[in-house]
Amino acid sequence: MGHGTHRVLKGTDGVCPTPAPEEDRQEVAVRTPVSSRWRRRPEAPGSPGTSSSKGRCPRVTQPFLLPLSALVAHLARLAELFVSWARLGLGFLLAAPNAMTLPRFRPRGWVAATKAAQRRHQAEAAGGPRGPAPRSQRAALYVHWPYCEKRCSYCNFNKYIPRGVDEAAVRSCLVTEAQTLLRLSGVRRVESVFFGGGTPSLASPHTVAAVLEAVAQATHLPTDAEVTLEANPTSSPGTRLAAFGTAGVNRLSIGLQSLDDAELRLLGRTHSASDALRTLAEARHLFPGRVSVDLMLGLPAQQVGPWLGQLQELLCHCDDHISLYQLSLERGTALFAQVHQGALPAPDPELAAEMYQKGRAVLQEAGFRQYEVSNFARKGALSTHNWNYWQCGQYLGVGPGAHGRFLPQGTRGHTREARIQTLEPDNWMKEVKLFGHGTRKRVPLGELELLEEVLAMGLRTDLGITHQHWEEFEPQLTLWDVFGTSKEVKELLEQGLLLLDHRGLRCSWEGLAVLDSLLLTLLPQLQEAWQQRTRALVPGG
Repeated sequence: MGHGTHRVLKGTDGVCPTPAPEEDRQEVAVRTPVSSRWRRRPEAPGSPGTSSSKGRCPRVTQPFLLPLSALVAHLARLAELFVSWARLGLGFLLAAPNAMTLPRFRPRGWVAATKAAQRRHQAEAAGGPRGPAPRSQRAALYVHWPYCEKRCSYCNFNKYIPRGVDEAAVRSCLVTEAQTLLRLSGVRRVESVFFGGGTPSLASPHTVAAVLEAVAQATHLPTDAEVTLEANPTSSPGTRLAAFGTAGVNRLSIGLQSLDDAELRLLGRTHSASDALRTLAEARHLFPGRVSVDLMLGLPAQQVGPWLGQLQELLCHCDDHISLYQLSLERGTALFAQVHQGALPAPDPELAAEMYQKGRAVLQEAGFRQYEVSNFARKGALSTHNWNYWQCGQYLGVGPGAHGRFLPQGTRGHTREARIQTLEPDNWMKEVKLFGHGTRKRVPLGELELLEEVLAMGLRTDLGITHQHWEEFEPQLTLWDVFGTSKEVKELLEQGLLLLDHRGLRCSWEGLAVLDSLLLTLLPQLQEAWQQRTRALVPGG
């Protein structure tokens, strides 16, 4: 999806200094021009993460018939047994298959995660039902864990390959920043949480539980809220995934990327196709109906037939959500250098377009709804978190390099801000300890800029932009006013690429595949209509 989305938060042990008032920060405001190219951060974007008709995922089916309190107690007892096994020298029963430089899951972490989850459920029960919060007081939360075992050859995300990580310090800063941004935003209800990165499955379940507990203490986090964790197969054995489930995760996004071992080596992935399928099977057992997988297309030398074979094989193993992403060669990556130097052929855009078109047809035949340009779901398993992005809902970005968009509490007027946190983890932690948050850039979004985002993000979905949704952001200038009399838009309507009717504005099946080119017409039309309206409001204009 769009640029800003992936992050990670953490625990409560270790108290940071009292946050300084936000006005004491020396922020840098940088205005970024709106682009017709909206690229996705993790199945975020951010960013940029994260729904049936309104983007709401179905509640996860409970595999047990025990009451929640009994289930939590049962899991706590199992965790205590694992602690006993570790003391008896039987820790190999829980060990991950590969040695890692980052902190591994420990039995004690599971105990702490279980107790934290139990406290969250008790607090929810004690608080009783709460009424719906207004839109300005609702938000999604993205948490960025910036560390990886290695850098993939195509990746230019904000990630780091450390020799070691002081996870307790990172956790403390994630928690502090989450609490600070929740206070500054005035958000009363967090609708979803997405742990992205980086490789957040390398963090401990205790970190996830501590972040969720801190959020629940600061605002309302429903017990059935979607909580997604990005996971890589080599860092996600079944026992570890189960521990994340105990900590509060109820949805997984697995970076499978390919089912061809040669392609995985080309991408610099640390897993094999068999690793990916084994992790997928374990994830589906633990999170039935709540597992998403990514599949890439448009790789160097990749051909349509073999790629479609991978997709067909994946349909034999996958759950109810698939994301298709075209490779984007990014300057500064190893893959970009190999192509630029002639060591690898450049990806063929025509072949990539054919893969995409045939792939979406295969998924449609298999019962998947293409609810967004790159995302497909069946049985209502849409990503609540990412749907919030496409509906231009508020979201808070926590962690190094995280992006956010929200209306700061107490600001004059009603100006939403785009925010970017400090990129480098050590510097970010220093700023969080000094100021309570590591926000490096704050960019006030003008009314036109916000409408441009509503347009570009909303048209990524199959529902498009309803009249009601548009009026929430612009009650005076309707969709008919902006696009109803345009000759250029009329041509798109006649070509069957766009629809404008009583429901609103949306792309057709054919139009969704060429959205970037449609925005080249639609964004200037919006800007022109806005300028005409502005001139009309000026006396003598």
